[in-house]
This record gives sequence, C-alpha cells and structure tokens, in this order.
Amino acid sequence: MKLTLFLALFWPALGHAGIVGQKAPGWQIAEWLNSDGGTVADHKGKVVVIDFFQLWCPGCNNFSIPLMHTWEKKYEKQALAGEILFVSIHTVFEGHKYQTPEMLKNFIKNKNITHPVGNDLHVEGHHIPLTMLNYRTRGTPEIAIVDRNGIVRFQDNIFDPASGEAVINQLLAESR
Repeated sequence: MKLTLFLALFWPALGHAGIVGQKAPGWQIAEWLNSDGGTVADHKGKVVVIDFFQLWCPGCNNFSIPLMHTWEKKYEKQALAGEILFVSIHTVFEGHKYQTPEMLKNFIKNKNITHPVGNDLHVEGHHIPLTMLNYRTRGTPEIAIVDRNGIVRFQDNIFDPASGEAVINQLLAESR
C-alpha cells in the first residue's frame, strides 16, 4: 500500500519518462507463456522489442498487439537468424481479479501471439508489477526497444509505428 501511494503521488516527479539510454533492467516474470523468454542478458547481441500490455487494454488490442504481429512478419528473416526477438510482458496494474493468468493464456491463444509472453511479477500487497516499475512505463500499451548491447534505445506509448521501425532498422544495421 505504501509503495502504491508513493507512486501515485510522486511518479510524475520522478521523471517518469521511461529509461531510454539506460541499461535494460532484468525482467521480473512470474510465469512465461508460449516459451521461456529468458533474461535480458540472455539476448545480448539481439535487438529486443518489448510490448508492455494488459489483456483488457483497448490500445493494446487495437495498436500494440497488431503492431507486434506486423513487425514479426516484417522481420521474420532477422528473427530466424537470431538478430531480433519479440517479447510481450503482461503488466497488470489494475483489474487484477479479471486479468488472471488463466485469462491471459486464453487471450494469447485467441490473439495468436506466438512469441514469449511474460506475466509480470507482483509483490504481495502492491498493484504495480516489478518489471513495469523497473522500466518506468506510463501504462499500457508501451513499446521498448533494446539494442544489441542491452541499452534501451526507444520507449514510448504514443508514437507513429514508422518511428519504431526506424529504430529497429537502425539497430539491426549496427554492427555487433
């Protein structure tokens, strides 16, 4: 309760604007679905695209999830070559009783999400999950793009998909 109250009062004052330019924090995942997403460190040398979402979020359903499908098709060759990884992290900060792990399993099946999906870890008594806190997301949806060296190079929740693609293309073109 104290952490939730603190965040509600001071989150904007803490410079809550993501963590672009910083080392990508580790994911704190309660359970992986589809496949084990591993850790951020496991994917050094790859570009990692992270979609922070909630299953009942309209922006997630209408924007970020379809965008991830589009990007997965566009970058399929690079993904098969191990150059890029797509990961979704279910960051539930509201509606905890509705957005259960069982509902999430059905949701990713119905939405045909095949990449790793992590259920963000909660600390008992707090509404905000740990990975969401570590990445200082502004809610859902939010996309973060991590470079081959583990640095967050893009993070936003309201953007033109072309700007995200430009970052992906730039990072894929950069040498290892």
